[in-house]
Amino acid sequence: MKYRLIIFFLLISGSSAYSQKDTLVFDTTGVIQKQKGIEKVKIESKYNPKVAIRRSLILPGWGQATNKKYWKIPIVYGGLGFTTYLFFRNLNQYKDSRDAYRLATDEDESNDYLIKEPYYTVRNQPDRIRVFRNAVRQNLDYSVLAFIAIWGLNVADAAVDAHLKTFDVSDDLSLFLKGGYSPMAKTNGISLILQIK
Repeated sequence: MKYRLIIFFLLISGSSAYSQKDTLVFDTTGVIQKQKGIEKVKIESKYNPKVAIRRSLILPGWGQATNKKYWKIPIVYGGLGFTTYLFFRNLNQYKDSRDAYRLATDEDESNDYLIKEPYYTVRNQPDRIRVFRNAVRQNLDYSVLAFIAIWGLNVADAAVDAHLKTFDVSDDLSLFLKGGYSPMAKTNGISLILQIK
């Protein structure tokens, strides 16, 4: 019984490989070529993933505009704008806490009036200022990483949209079995065919 199943699957795979007369091959340049024929058909590729990736790397949202997904551009700029706001907010807090820690730890008490208000009340506890300074510094680094991640997601989204723009999602996709004769193997077999119309 095992050998019959193996032979059956070999016949199916052999017939599917040789039962098609022309096979279309798609390459990244937008050219469809027939393997056994000599016909070459040049198609316009409006949504080239490489162009969308390059444009999104240069300017965020440009790749989405290339793919005609204009509704995504405010989302991209919203994310980048929010992380930019967090960066500058954390940067200002870091500078203030750094200066406050420096002034609180020096031996000159005449400089205490230079410490800004949130830190002035804890000027006698420089360790609390130092802990806050380190936390703000960590948040500053995280805001930079979040900015880079959102820019990278912008590029990835533009690339995926450009790749899937020509993907057929209609109801004309069908999967069926087809019997056929293979002239090269001189055998009959059954092929499982996915026909895309």
